[in-house]
Amino acid sequence: MTDLHDEPAGRVSTGTLPEPDTARAIIDAAYERYRGVDDGVVASYIPALATVNPDLFGLAVVAANGNVHSVGDALHPFTIQSISKAFVFALVLEAIGADEARRRLGVNCTGLPFNSVMAIELQPDRTTNPMVNSGAISTTSLVPGDTAEAKWENLRAGLSAFAGRELVMDREVYASEAAANGRNSGMAHLMHSYGRMWFDPDESTDVYTRQCSLLVTATDLAAMGATLANGGVNPITAARVIAPANCHRVLAVMMTCGLYENSGEWLYDIGLPGKSGVGGGIVTVSPGKGGLATFSPRLDDAGNSVRGRLATAYLSRQLGINLLVSAPSVGATRS
Repeated sequence: MTDLHDEPAGRVSTGTLPEPDTARAIIDAAYERYRGVDDGVVASYIPALATVNPDLFGLAVVAANGNVHSVGDALHPFTIQSISKAFVFALVLEAIGADEARRRLGVNCTGLPFNSVMAIELQPDRTTNPMVNSGAISTTSLVPGDTAEAKWENLRAGLSAFAGRELVMDREVYASEAAANGRNSGMAHLMHSYGRMWFDPDESTDVYTRQCSLLVTATDLAAMGATLANGGVNPITAARVIAPANCHRVLAVMMTCGLYENSGEWLYDIGLPGKSGVGGGIVTVSPGKGGLATFSPRLDDAGNSVRGRLATAYLSRQLGINLLVSAPSVGATRS
């Protein structure tokens, strides 16, 4: 079979966001439009998250040229949770390569909830994908390092490079998640029994729990998304984090799996790669243009931020970043 990675590089699709003043006005309008929405509830299965102020709401956009636009609670810290999965996958792609990552982890959407055990059993090769918990823990087990502490430090350093500043862990949330981690631990051992874990399952689960407890802001997430949009170079620090080809791989899996069983609806409405977390964050990437992040803790039944999803759909349209939208060419005629 032909190795697609050996084919010549082609052209890339790029573009720009609206002028800064226009973009800022659109972002402000999105904030005002949805700040009063009070649908949804904060996550309660992790006790420490149940105490978060449900009225917090922030939006941030970081353009590929480094411009930053934010409004509301865009600098309020919260835990990254499952959004970390996309960026840890990026680090693993760098470490082991795209083909090996696909073989070991899988890249197809399960169509099932993020914590589904059935998703493992339904796959003949027992892979899921890096965006659901089982595949994410397996992904974390592949982070470079001979010990759990070495893996953790490499992981934290990598995600900090994406954000452009040093990220730290929320110890209270970590302790709360670790105390309620039975299902994740069970999935890790099930994956281990099928030969789909690449490090000790208990230690991998613990490192995964720590990664989910890293504190970020909406502005951090927008910078992380913008790094994926900018060919792997952080547009604020100008530091290369991953190779351009690996941005493509991460965005492909985000697009098809980032919103779990609702990924199809997300694409139908928004048309961009995205990743959500039960801490209330959503990161969305427009390749070549920038990263968009929202923070609002009220979640829908699938664990996605209600205001975040509404604001992202609005901004996708108004900023002109939906990858799936096109218009007829001027003067186009039938052949």
